[in-house]
Amino acid sequence: MRKKKLKFLQLIFIVLIGGSAFLAGVLYEQHKENYLSFQNSLDFTLLNQIVRKLEEKFVNDLDYQKMLFGAAKGLVKSVGDDYTEFFDPEEAKIFKEDISGSFEGVGMEIGIRNNQLTVITPLEGTPAFRAGILPKDIILKIDGEDTSQMTLEEAAKKIRGKKGTKVVLTIYREGWDKPRDFEIIRDLIIIPALKFEVLDGNIGYLKIYQFSQNISYQFQKAAQEIERKKINKIILDLRNNPGGILTKAQEIAGWFLEKGDTVLYERESNGEEKEYRAKGNSKFLKHKIVVLVNQGTASAAEILAAALKENRSDIILVGEKTFGKGSVQEVIDLKYGALLKVTIAYWLTPSKKMIDKQGLVPDIEVPMEEEDYLSGKDPQLQKALQIIKSL
Repeated sequence: MRKKKLKFLQLIFIVLIGGSAFLAGVLYEQHKENYLSFQNSLDFTLLNQIVRKLEEKFVNDLDYQKMLFGAAKGLVKSVGDDYTEFFDPEEAKIFKEDISGSFEGVGMEIGIRNNQLTVITPLEGTPAFRAGILPKDIILKIDGEDTSQMTLEEAAKKIRGKKGTKVVLTIYREGWDKPRDFEIIRDLIIIPALKFEVLDGNIGYLKIYQFSQNISYQFQKAAQEIERKKINKIILDLRNNPGGILTKAQEIAGWFLEKGDTVLYERESNGEEKEYRAKGNSKFLKHKIVVLVNQGTASAAEILAAALKENRSDIILVGEKTFGKGSVQEVIDLKYGALLKVTIAYWLTPSKKMIDKQGLVPDIEVPMEEEDYLSGKDPQLQKALQIIKSL
Protein backbone atom coordinates (compact mmCIF):
# COMPACT_ATOMS: atom_id res chain seq x y z
CA MET A 1 0.00 0.00 0.00
CA ARG A 2 2.83 2.37 0.84
CA LYS A 3 4.40 1.79 -2.58
CA LYS A 4 1.09 2.43 -4.28
CA LYS A 5 0.69 5.69 -2.40
CA LEU A 6 4.18 6.85 -3.28
CA LYS A 7 3.66 5.99 -6.94
CA PHE A 8 0.36 7.88 -6.94
CA LEU A 9 1.94 10.93 -5.34
CA GLN A 10 4.69 10.88 -7.96
CA LEU A 11 2.03 10.87 -10.66
CA ILE A 12 0.18 13.78 -9.01
CA PHE A 13 3.49 15.63 -8.75
CA ILE A 14 4.17 15.05 -12.45
CA VAL A 15 0.75 16.40 -13.43
CA LEU A 16 0.98 19.42 -11.15
CA ILE A 17 4.51 20.66 -11.75
CA GLY A 18 5.39 19.78 -15.27
CA GLY A 19 5.16 16.17 -16.39
CA SER A 20 3.16 17.04 -19.50
CA ALA A 21 4.71 18.68 -22.53
CA PHE A 22 2.58 21.73 -21.85
CA LEU A 23 3.52 22.38 -18.23
CA ALA A 24 7.17 21.45 -18.51
CA GLY A 25 7.77 22.98 -21.93
CA VAL A 26 5.52 25.79 -23.05
CA LEU A 27 4.69 27.02 -19.55
CA TYR A 28 8.29 26.98 -18.39
CA GLU A 29 9.74 28.74 -21.42
CA GLN A 30 7.07 31.42 -21.73
CA HIS A 31 6.43 32.05 -18.03
CA LYS A 32 9.68 31.03 -16.36
CA GLU A 33 9.44 33.38 -13.37
CA ASN A 34 5.81 32.50 -12.63
CA TYR A 35 6.62 28.82 -12.99
CA LEU A 36 9.50 28.98 -10.49
CA SER A 37 7.36 30.99 -8.08
CA PHE A 38 4.59 28.40 -8.49
CA GLN A 39 7.03 25.58 -7.76
CA ASN A 40 8.48 27.24 -4.67
CA SER A 41 5.26 28.53 -3.11
CA LEU A 42 3.03 25.43 -3.24
CA ASP A 43 3.14 23.01 -0.36
CA PHE A 44 2.75 19.59 -1.97
CA THR A 45 2.62 17.91 1.42
CA LEU A 46 -1.08 18.81 1.36
CA LEU A 47 -1.61 16.21 -1.35
CA ASN A 48 0.39 13.69 0.63
CA GLN A 49 -1.75 14.43 3.66
CA ILE A 50 -5.00 14.05 1.71
CA VAL A 51 -4.01 10.69 0.27
CA ARG A 52 -2.81 9.46 3.65
CA LYS A 53 -6.07 10.46 5.36
CA LEU A 54 -8.15 8.90 2.59
CA GLU A 55 -6.24 5.65 3.01
CA GLU A 56 -6.74 5.76 6.75
CA LYS A 57 -10.38 6.85 6.83
CA PHE A 58 -12.17 6.15 3.56
CA VAL A 59 -14.62 3.27 3.89
CA ASN A 60 -14.03 1.80 0.38
CA ASP A 61 -11.02 0.89 -1.72
CA LEU A 62 -9.29 3.78 -3.47
CA ASP A 63 -8.97 3.99 -7.25
CA TYR A 64 -5.60 5.72 -7.64
CA GLN A 65 -5.92 6.17 -11.40
CA LYS A 66 -9.28 7.86 -10.97
CA MET A 67 -7.83 10.07 -8.23
CA LEU A 68 -5.01 11.10 -10.57
CA PHE A 69 -7.44 12.11 -13.31
CA GLY A 70 -9.58 13.94 -10.77
CA ALA A 71 -6.57 15.92 -9.56
CA ALA A 72 -5.63 16.82 -13.13
CA LYS A 73 -9.21 17.82 -13.92
CA GLY A 74 -9.41 20.04 -10.85
CA LEU A 75 -6.08 21.67 -11.66
CA VAL A 76 -7.13 22.56 -15.20
CA LYS A 77 -10.61 23.71 -14.18
CA SER A 78 -9.09 26.07 -11.62
CA VAL A 79 -7.69 28.34 -14.35
CA GLY A 80 -11.26 29.54 -14.91
CA ASP A 81 -11.51 29.18 -18.70
CA ASP A 82 -14.49 27.31 -20.12
CA TYR A 83 -12.53 26.04 -23.13
CA THR A 84 -9.40 24.88 -21.30
CA GLU A 85 -10.19 21.28 -20.40
CA PHE A 86 -8.60 18.04 -19.27
CA PHE A 87 -9.97 14.88 -20.91
CA ASP A 88 -9.45 11.52 -19.27
CA PRO A 89 -8.85 8.64 -21.74
CA GLU A 90 -12.56 7.92 -22.21
CA GLU A 91 -13.39 11.59 -22.74
CA ALA A 92 -10.40 11.96 -25.07
CA LYS A 93 -11.77 9.15 -27.24
CA ILE A 94 -15.12 10.96 -27.49
CA PHE A 95 -13.39 14.22 -28.36
CA LYS A 96 -11.40 12.60 -31.17
CA GLU A 97 -14.57 10.99 -32.54
CA ASP A 98 -16.22 14.42 -32.61
CA ILE A 99 -13.54 15.98 -34.78
CA SER A 100 -13.40 12.92 -37.05
CA GLY A 101 -16.85 13.78 -38.41
CA SER A 102 -18.93 10.84 -37.14
CA PHE A 103 -20.11 9.66 -33.72
CA GLU A 104 -23.16 8.37 -31.88
CA GLY A 105 -25.21 10.92 -29.98
CA VAL A 106 -27.84 13.62 -30.52
CA GLY A 107 -25.90 15.96 -32.83
CA MET A 108 -25.34 19.35 -31.26
CA GLU A 109 -22.47 21.61 -30.26
CA ILE A 110 -22.51 22.83 -26.65
CA GLY A 111 -20.61 25.46 -24.71
CA ILE A 112 -20.63 27.40 -21.47
CA ARG A 113 -22.21 30.84 -21.64
CA ASN A 114 -22.83 33.02 -18.58
CA ASN A 115 -21.85 29.99 -16.48
CA GLN A 116 -24.67 27.93 -17.99
CA LEU A 117 -24.51 24.87 -20.25
CA THR A 118 -25.76 26.25 -23.55
CA VAL A 119 -26.48 24.91 -27.02
CA ILE A 120 -24.23 26.58 -29.59
CA THR A 121 -26.00 24.87 -32.46
CA PRO A 122 -27.93 21.70 -33.30
CA LEU A 123 -26.49 20.11 -36.43
CA GLU A 124 -28.93 20.00 -39.31
CA GLY A 125 -30.76 16.72 -39.79
CA THR A 126 -29.71 15.24 -36.43
CA PRO A 127 -31.94 14.02 -33.58
CA ALA A 128 -31.37 17.28 -31.66
CA PHE A 129 -32.36 19.32 -34.71
CA ARG A 130 -35.47 17.22 -35.34
CA ALA A 131 -36.47 17.44 -31.68
CA GLY A 132 -36.57 21.25 -31.93
CA ILE A 133 -33.43 22.13 -29.98
CA LEU A 134 -32.33 25.69 -30.88
CA PRO A 135 -29.15 27.77 -30.53
CA LYS A 136 -28.83 29.42 -27.09
CA ASP A 137 -31.12 26.88 -25.41
CA ILE A 138 -29.94 26.41 -21.82
CA ILE A 139 -29.54 22.78 -20.73
CA LEU A 140 -30.56 22.70 -17.07
CA LYS A 141 -30.56 18.92 -16.60
CA ILE A 142 -29.37 15.79 -18.38
CA ASP A 143 -31.49 12.75 -17.48
CA GLY A 144 -32.61 14.65 -14.39
CA GLU A 145 -29.09 15.54 -13.24
CA ASP A 146 -28.40 19.22 -12.65
CA THR A 147 -25.77 20.66 -15.03
CA SER A 148 -24.76 23.76 -13.07
CA GLN A 149 -21.52 22.18 -11.80
CA MET A 150 -20.74 20.07 -14.87
CA THR A 151 -17.77 20.71 -17.09
CA LEU A 152 -18.24 20.64 -20.85
CA GLU A 153 -16.62 17.23 -21.18
CA GLU A 154 -18.78 15.78 -18.38
CA ALA A 155 -21.94 17.08 -20.05
CA ALA A 156 -20.85 15.81 -23.47
CA LYS A 157 -20.16 12.35 -22.07
CA LYS A 158 -23.64 12.19 -20.51
CA ILE A 159 -25.39 13.39 -23.67
CA ARG A 160 -23.48 11.02 -25.93
CA GLY A 161 -24.45 7.36 -26.07
CA LYS A 162 -25.26 4.35 -28.19
CA LYS A 163 -27.52 4.66 -31.20
CA GLY A 164 -31.12 3.86 -30.26
CA THR A 165 -30.83 4.86 -26.60
CA LYS A 166 -32.58 7.93 -25.23
CA VAL A 167 -31.53 10.97 -23.26
CA VAL A 168 -33.81 13.55 -21.64
CA LEU A 169 -32.65 17.16 -21.72
CA THR A 170 -34.37 19.73 -19.54
CA ILE A 171 -34.26 22.94 -21.56
CA TYR A 172 -35.00 26.56 -20.76
CA ARG A 173 -35.48 29.00 -23.64
CA GLU A 174 -35.80 32.76 -23.45
CA GLY A 175 -39.48 33.69 -23.39
CA TRP A 176 -40.66 30.45 -21.75
CA ASP A 177 -42.34 30.62 -18.35
CA LYS A 178 -40.79 27.30 -17.29
CA PRO A 179 -38.33 24.65 -18.55
CA ARG A 180 -39.43 21.76 -20.76
CA ASP A 181 -38.15 18.21 -21.16
CA PHE A 182 -36.93 16.99 -24.57
CA GLU A 183 -36.69 13.22 -24.98
CA ILE A 184 -34.19 12.52 -27.76
CA ILE A 185 -33.24 9.16 -29.28
CA ARG A 186 -29.53 8.98 -30.06
CA ASP A 187 -28.35 8.06 -33.53
CA LEU A 188 -25.21 7.78 -35.66
CA ILE A 189 -24.22 11.35 -36.43
CA ILE A 190 -22.38 11.93 -39.69
CA ILE A 191 -21.50 15.58 -40.09
CA PRO A 192 -21.42 16.87 -43.68
CA ALA A 193 -19.07 19.70 -44.58
CA LEU A 194 -21.01 21.51 -47.27
CA LYS A 195 -24.20 21.63 -49.33
CA PHE A 196 -24.52 23.39 -52.70
CA GLU A 197 -27.57 24.13 -54.81
CA VAL A 198 -28.79 26.68 -57.32
CA LEU A 199 -31.73 28.85 -56.26
CA ASP A 200 -34.05 30.68 -58.64
CA GLY A 201 -31.99 29.62 -61.64
CA ASN A 202 -28.93 31.80 -61.15
CA ILE A 203 -28.08 32.17 -57.44
CA GLY A 204 -25.52 29.87 -55.87
CA TYR A 205 -26.39 28.70 -52.35
CA LEU A 206 -23.39 27.45 -50.34
CA LYS A 207 -24.17 26.04 -46.91
CA ILE A 208 -21.02 25.29 -44.89
CA TYR A 209 -21.81 23.08 -41.89
CA GLN A 210 -18.31 23.07 -40.41
CA PHE A 211 -14.67 23.57 -41.38
CA SER A 212 -13.57 19.95 -41.37
CA GLN A 213 -10.68 18.23 -43.10
CA ASN A 214 -12.71 17.44 -46.22
CA ILE A 215 -14.18 20.93 -46.75
CA SER A 216 -11.47 21.85 -49.30
CA TYR A 217 -12.43 19.13 -51.77
CA GLN A 218 -16.18 19.69 -51.37
CA PHE A 219 -15.85 23.46 -51.73
CA GLN A 220 -13.74 23.09 -54.85
CA LYS A 221 -16.38 20.84 -56.43
CA ALA A 222 -19.09 23.40 -55.65
CA ALA A 223 -16.90 26.19 -57.02
CA GLN A 224 -16.48 24.31 -60.29
CA GLU A 225 -20.27 24.10 -60.61
CA ILE A 226 -20.60 27.84 -59.91
CA GLU A 227 -18.07 28.61 -62.65
CA ARG A 228 -19.54 26.11 -65.10
CA LYS A 229 -23.02 27.61 -64.73
CA LYS A 230 -21.64 31.17 -64.87
CA ILE A 231 -23.23 32.10 -61.54
CA ASN A 232 -22.16 35.51 -60.23
CA LYS A 233 -24.34 35.77 -57.11
CA ILE A 234 -23.72 33.63 -54.02
CA ILE A 235 -25.48 33.23 -50.68
CA LEU A 236 -22.93 31.87 -48.20
CA ASP A 237 -24.82 30.28 -45.32
CA LEU A 238 -22.77 30.05 -42.10
CA ARG A 239 -25.73 29.61 -39.78
CA ASN A 240 -25.38 26.93 -37.12
CA ASN A 241 -21.73 26.45 -38.11
CA PRO A 242 -19.78 25.83 -34.87
CA GLY A 243 -16.39 26.40 -36.54
CA GLY A 244 -13.65 23.84 -36.97
CA ILE A 245 -10.16 24.07 -38.42
CA LEU A 246 -8.94 27.66 -38.63
CA THR A 247 -6.74 27.12 -41.68
CA LYS A 248 -9.74 25.76 -43.59
CA ALA A 249 -11.70 28.94 -42.90
CA GLN A 250 -8.65 30.92 -44.02
CA GLU A 251 -8.53 28.84 -47.20
CA ILE A 252 -12.22 29.46 -47.99
CA ALA A 253 -11.73 33.20 -47.39
CA GLY A 254 -9.14 33.16 -50.18
CA TRP A 255 -11.82 32.42 -52.77
CA PHE A 256 -13.65 35.67 -51.93
CA LEU A 257 -10.78 38.05 -51.05
CA GLU A 258 -7.70 39.44 -52.74
CA LYS A 259 -4.56 37.44 -52.12
CA GLY A 260 -2.82 39.00 -49.11
CA ASP A 261 -5.94 40.47 -47.49
CA THR A 262 -5.95 40.03 -43.71
CA VAL A 263 -8.29 37.24 -42.59
CA LEU A 264 -7.65 37.55 -38.84
CA TYR A 265 -5.15 38.29 -36.10
CA GLU A 266 -4.28 35.79 -33.39
CA ARG A 267 -3.33 37.47 -30.10
CA GLU A 268 -1.23 35.25 -27.84
CA SER A 269 -0.88 35.37 -24.05
CA ASN A 270 2.27 37.49 -24.26
CA GLY A 271 0.44 40.13 -26.31
CA GLU A 272 2.12 39.25 -29.60
CA GLU A 273 -0.12 39.11 -32.65
CA LYS A 274 0.12 36.75 -35.61
CA GLU A 275 -1.53 37.83 -38.86
CA TYR A 276 -3.28 35.34 -41.14
CA ARG A 277 -3.68 36.40 -44.77
CA ALA A 278 -5.79 35.15 -47.66
CA LYS A 279 -3.87 32.72 -49.85
CA GLY A 280 -6.54 31.66 -52.29
CA ASN A 281 -7.27 32.23 -55.95
CA SER A 282 -9.79 35.11 -55.50
CA LYS A 283 -12.15 33.52 -58.04
CA PHE A 284 -15.24 34.94 -56.32
CA LEU A 285 -13.75 38.39 -55.74
CA LYS A 286 -16.17 40.07 -58.16
CA HIS A 287 -19.22 37.99 -57.23
CA LYS A 288 -22.15 39.52 -55.37
CA ILE A 289 -22.18 37.94 -51.89
CA VAL A 290 -24.69 37.79 -49.03
CA VAL A 291 -23.61 35.95 -45.87
CA LEU A 292 -26.15 34.37 -43.52
CA VAL A 293 -25.27 34.19 -39.79
CA ASN A 294 -27.18 33.42 -36.61
CA GLN A 295 -26.74 32.62 -32.91
CA GLY A 296 -25.20 29.26 -33.85
CA THR A 297 -22.46 30.83 -36.01
CA ALA A 298 -19.33 30.42 -33.91
CA SER A 299 -15.54 30.34 -33.87
CA ALA A 300 -13.96 29.90 -37.33
CA ALA A 301 -17.35 30.64 -38.95
CA GLU A 302 -17.38 34.03 -37.21
CA ILE A 303 -13.82 34.63 -38.38
CA LEU A 304 -14.79 33.98 -42.00
CA ALA A 305 -17.89 36.21 -41.81
CA ALA A 306 -15.90 39.05 -40.26
CA ALA A 307 -13.06 38.71 -42.76
CA LEU A 308 -15.41 38.92 -45.73
CA LYS A 309 -17.36 41.85 -44.31
CA GLU A 310 -14.36 43.93 -43.21
CA ASN A 311 -12.36 43.43 -46.39
CA ARG A 312 -15.26 43.89 -48.79
CA SER A 313 -17.78 46.64 -48.05
CA ASP A 314 -20.10 45.22 -50.74
CA ILE A 315 -20.68 42.00 -48.77
CA ILE A 316 -23.83 42.05 -46.63
CA LEU A 317 -24.36 40.04 -43.43
CA VAL A 318 -27.97 38.97 -42.79
CA GLY A 319 -29.50 37.20 -39.80
CA GLU A 320 -28.81 37.36 -36.07
CA LYS A 321 -25.92 38.25 -33.78
CA THR A 322 -23.39 35.43 -33.72
CA PHE A 323 -22.38 33.29 -30.74
CA GLY A 324 -19.11 35.01 -29.79
CA LYS A 325 -16.52 32.24 -29.50
CA GLY A 326 -13.19 33.77 -30.49
CA SER A 327 -10.53 31.87 -28.59
CA VAL A 328 -7.91 29.45 -29.91
CA GLN A 329 -7.36 26.02 -28.38
CA GLU A 330 -4.40 23.70 -28.77
CA VAL A 331 -4.89 19.97 -28.16
CA ILE A 332 -2.00 18.20 -26.42
CA ASP A 333 -1.65 14.43 -26.01
CA LEU A 334 -0.83 13.35 -22.45
CA LYS A 335 0.06 10.07 -20.74
CA TYR A 336 -2.47 7.22 -20.52
CA GLY A 337 -4.35 8.50 -23.62
CA ALA A 338 -5.52 11.64 -21.85
CA LEU A 339 -5.73 15.06 -23.55
CA LEU A 340 -5.29 18.68 -22.57
CA LYS A 341 -7.20 21.28 -24.58
CA VAL A 342 -5.83 24.68 -23.63
CA THR A 343 -6.72 28.20 -24.73
CA ILE A 344 -3.55 29.73 -26.15
CA ALA A 345 -4.80 32.88 -27.89
CA TYR A 346 -7.75 35.02 -28.97
CA TRP A 347 -8.92 35.71 -32.49
CA LEU A 348 -9.41 39.27 -33.68
CA THR A 349 -11.10 40.48 -36.87
CA PRO A 350 -9.04 42.27 -39.56
CA SER A 351 -9.93 45.58 -37.85
CA LYS A 352 -8.75 44.01 -34.55
CA LYS A 353 -12.18 43.72 -32.97
CA MET A 354 -12.54 41.03 -30.33
CA ILE A 355 -15.03 38.28 -31.18
CA ASP A 356 -14.91 36.32 -27.92
CA LYS A 357 -18.06 36.98 -25.85
CA GLN A 358 -18.91 39.82 -28.29
CA GLY A 359 -20.02 38.15 -31.51
CA LEU A 360 -20.82 39.87 -34.80
CA VAL A 361 -23.87 42.02 -35.44
CA PRO A 362 -25.27 41.56 -38.97
CA ASP A 363 -25.94 44.50 -41.28
CA ILE A 364 -29.57 43.46 -41.56
CA GLU A 365 -31.07 41.70 -38.56
CA VAL A 366 -33.77 39.14 -39.31
CA PRO A 367 -34.92 37.00 -36.37
CA MET A 368 -35.89 33.36 -36.61
CA GLU A 369 -38.77 32.72 -34.25
CA GLU A 370 -39.50 29.36 -32.69
CA GLU A 371 -42.54 28.99 -34.94
CA ASP A 372 -40.33 29.49 -38.02
CA TYR A 373 -38.07 26.60 -37.00
CA LEU A 374 -40.96 24.31 -36.23
CA SER A 375 -42.89 25.15 -39.41
CA GLY A 376 -39.87 24.98 -41.70
CA LYS A 377 -40.05 28.64 -42.71
CA ASP A 378 -36.81 30.53 -43.30
CA PRO A 379 -37.32 34.32 -43.27
CA GLN A 380 -33.54 34.85 -43.12
CA LEU A 381 -32.92 33.00 -46.37
CA GLN A 382 -35.87 34.76 -47.98
CA LYS A 383 -34.40 38.12 -47.00
CA ALA A 384 -30.99 37.10 -48.36
CA LEU A 385 -32.63 36.15 -51.67
CA GLN A 386 -34.46 39.45 -51.81
CA ILE A 387 -31.25 41.40 -51.20
CA ILE A 388 -29.03 39.49 -53.61
CA LYS A 389 -31.55 39.79 -56.43
CA SER A 390 -31.39 43.57 -56.05
CA LEU A 391 -27.58 43.70 -56.31
